[in-house]
Amino acid sequence: MSDTPPDTLSNNPRSPHFNEDALRRGIGIRFKGAERKDVEEYSVSEGWIRVQLAKKVDRYGQPLTIKLTGPVEAWFENPAEDSEEA
Repeated sequence: MSDTPPDTLSNNPRSPHFNEDALRRGIGIRFKGAERKDVEEYSVSEGWIRVQLAKKVDRYGQPLTIKLTGPVEAWFENPAEDSEEA
């Protein structure tokens, strides 16, 4: 796995942008200059993030989200497992 996180990533297993390996490494998100820990999904190239809307859920129990637009930066918080130094 490279040191660049995916362009689009979601933490919802139902999403086509779900990537368990990338999520296991930990993803840091900076949106409009502030670090965010509540991001459900993001796209760096399109410049948006999705965050949960309070504790609201839809009729299927999935969290309701809103899309916020602006500059997005993403990085891995942990190094890749295969690049350990001995």
